Amino acid sequence: MNFDYILHLGIASSMLLLGALLRSRVRFLQRFLIPSSIIAGLFMLIFYNYIAPLVGLTSDFLGDLVYHLLNISFISTMLRTPEKGSAKGKKTLLKGTVSIVAQYGLQCFLALLLVLLLTNTIMPDLFPAIALSLPLGFELGPGQAYSMSLPWEAMGFNGATSVGLCMAAIGFLVGSVGGVILINLGLKRGWVSKETADQIRKGSSSGFLKKGDVGEASYARTDSECIDSLTYHFALVFFCYFLSWALLSILGVVLSPFGNLAEELMSSLWGVNFIFSVFVAMLVRFIMNKLGIAYTIDNGTMNRINGLSVDLTVTASLGAISIVAVADYAIPIILLSILGIVITCIILPYYCSRLFDDYQFFRMLLLFGTATGTLPTGLSLLRVVDPEFKSPAAADYVYATGVVFVLVIPIILSVNLPAYSYVQNNPLLMYAMIAITGAYTLACLVAYKLLAGKRAFQKGGIFLKETN
Repeated sequence: MNFDYILHLGIASSMLLLGALLRSRVRFLQRFLIPSSIIAGLFMLIFYNYIAPLVGLTSDFLGDLVYHLLNISFISTMLRTPEKGSAKGKKTLLKGTVSIVAQYGLQCFLALLLVLLLTNTIMPDLFPAIALSLPLGFELGPGQAYSMSLPWEAMGFNGATSVGLCMAAIGFLVGSVGGVILINLGLKRGWVSKETADQIRKGSSSGFLKKGDVGEASYARTDSECIDSLTYHFALVFFCYFLSWALLSILGVVLSPFGNLAEELMSSLWGVNFIFSVFVAMLVRFIMNKLGIAYTIDNGTMNRINGLSVDLTVTASLGAISIVAVADYAIPIILLSILGIVITCIILPYYCSRLFDDYQFFRMLLLFGTATGTLPTGLSLLRVVDPEFKSPAAADYVYATGVVFVLVIPIILSVNLPAYSYVQNNPLLMYAMIAITGAYTLACLVAYKLLAGKRAFQKGGIFLKETN
């Protein structure tokens, strides 16, 4: 009998309970609004790097768990009946798209310029592809940072995967700690409306409701004699996930005759499976609407499934990171990290508060979390200010990612250009990648000015106060 899955889930659950207990007892954790999942994840990080190897355990399972839970989280979100205002027009969709693509462009473009400066001054032998470890680790996360940097080791970048994972770990720390700092700055400096501030302060309690109090409930939509309501909702979610897997598998078969190029493309597509999961969930919900049975979906139950996925994902993703010694790359890692912090902690809040017309702080926190860690990091931060995801921030973000995926395909296909420039001793390939990402950055800047109008460069500090 194989108990591996139960064992690792049991460890993650134990850490979550410990995190919740500490959150309920330690005032410091309550004051700084640190979620139990992040506390648990830090314990997991220590456990799987220093204790688990002593008893023969590895963190391999956690990477798979994070991958699947991320898709489940998206599906449960998209199966819900949309709240009024979600994806409320082409302009909102366009603003969300620009805000996300801007992070891809800025992180890639500025990191490439930084590494170009290093290779032309103090570190002439530095492998140029190390620049992309910033967007891979911050913007995409540890899974993609590992898989997409693995080929670079065969090209001469020793320790490429270790650098990628290290940047992902730093990104998670920036996302969790920086997110909490941004939330507290929002309260202190009045970046949020009074109603939002009161809600956040009300939520900064022990983490448990008082005896007799109740939160948002979930309601049964089925007769338990036939099928339990929770079973029904889980079945819907996993049915969509099965369809997403089938869609990608068929696409892989169709593209297989095209050789290595198709294989590289499919590897990237499996890495962004959540986008296909979103499309499938939207299609299933559309069909259910047409059949007149969408009323059987309870938003409260889907919120509970999504909440479970987010909590476990944040916990497991931190535990899945390997702490690797990368002393040879200390200087570029430190400089790239500082650059990433400037882009996400200063530039991102600046343009989000001026680009969006409503829920600026909510949207900024979600985008900040995804631009430093992964989507669950962003959702975890969003849950601090929007516990039940009642705002359109999460749904609008998901709609925008579908457009973003199409727009960033050129970047995905060009990701190996800096590596080839080193292998082939052809600096023009490095300059080509700089030109590509520079074009993205310029296009986003123009779009930002057009969409934000007079607010684009309005004075008022890093973050303008909310208008909602």
